[in-house]
Amino acid sequence: MIKLTKLNGDEFVVNAELIRFVERRPDTYVTLTTDDRFIVRESLEEVVSRSLAYSRAVRFPPAA
Repeated sequence: MIKLTKLNGDEFVVNAELIRFVERRPDTYVTLTTDDRFIVRESLEEVVSRSLAYSRAVRFPPAA
């Protein structure tokens, strides 16, 4: 799960595995596999960075 911010300042959490694509036009649009679409304050690069960090954490958890 990654935390994002709507344009009105409300924060929400989305399952990064459901992200179909992210667009910059000029706002950042996040479209999910469910066809839900959100406009967020974060840049395209930031959404990708958070998604990659989530993916790494799930696939390669730190050793105990």
